[in-house]
Amino acid sequence: MKKLQIIVAVLFVTSFYSCDDKNDYLVVIHTKYGDMQALLYNETPVHKENFLTLAKAGRYDSTKWHRIIENFMVQGGNIYDKEGTTENPSDQLPAEIVDGFFHTKGALAAARQPDQVNPDKKSSSSQFYIVDGNSFTEQQMTTDEYRLNMGINQLLQQPEFDSLYQRFVEVSRLRDQAKMQELAFQCVDIVEKELGVNLKKEVDPAKLSAYTSLGGAPHLDGEYTVFGRVVEGLDVIDKLAAVEKGRGDRPVEDLFLTMEVVKMPKKEITEKYGYEYPLE
Repeated sequence: MKKLQIIVAVLFVTSFYSCDDKNDYLVVIHTKYGDMQALLYNETPVHKENFLTLAKAGRYDSTKWHRIIENFMVQGGNIYDKEGTTENPSDQLPAEIVDGFFHTKGALAAARQPDQVNPDKKSSSSQFYIVDGNSFTEQQMTTDEYRLNMGINQLLQQPEFDSLYQRFVEVSRLRDQAKMQELAFQCVDIVEKELGVNLKKEVDPAKLSAYTSLGGAPHLDGEYTVFGRVVEGLDVIDKLAAVEKGRGDRPVEDLFLTMEVVKMPKKEITEKYGYEYPLE
C-alpha cells in the first residue's frame, strides 16, 4: 500500500508540473495613465523569477516612477525607498545580457550602477526601466556619427567651407538638436568625398529593422539586461514620459504604480504577442 501511495504521489507531482509548463505569466503594471502588460523572457530566468517574486508579494505596489527622461525611458521599482531600507550589494543580480534583446520602445530592463563601480554590469535587485526612446532612420542607424562629426569639424576649419560653417552657427543658435543632426547628415557625401573616408557602418539586419520600425535607445544594447517587454499599453509610456519633471529627472507629482500577475497559456501568449518560447 505504501508503495502505491508513493507512485501516486510521483504521478501527481509530474502531472502538476507538466500542466504548469503549459502556462506563463504576464505582469500588469497599473499607473495613473493606464495599464501596461509586460511579458518576461524565459531566456533571462534570474531576472524573470526575481521580478515575478517581488510583483506577486506586492513589494512593487506603491513604489514610484522616480526618474523619467522623455524620448529615453521611465524608471521605477525602488522598493527599498518605499520600505525605508537600502539595497544590499549582495542582492544584485548577475547580468543576463542576451544577443537580440534590443532596447526598442517598450523594452523592460534592469537598472544598475555604472561601470566604474560595477564592471560586471550586475543589475539592481528591484529597480527597472521601460524604454521610451527615439525613432531612427536607416541613415541614422548605418552612419558612423562620431566619425561624421569629426569629419565635419575638420572641414569647418578650412576657409573654402565658410558658408557651411555659417549654416552650423545659425542652426546652433536655435538650440535644436534634431535640426543640427539633420544638417550633419546632409554632409555625409561631402565628408566622404573630401576626406576619402567611408562613414557607413554595418548593422545587424534584425537590429536595423527593430529600431527603424519601433525606435528606442540602441546605445544601451549590450550594457544592460533586457528581461521583458511591454506587449500592451505602449501609449502609457508616452504619457508617463511627458509629465513635468524637476531636479534629477524626478516627476514633480508623485506617480505611483501597482502590479498584478496574471497566468496565461503559453500557446495564447505566442499567438497573441509573437513570443516563441525557447526549447528546453
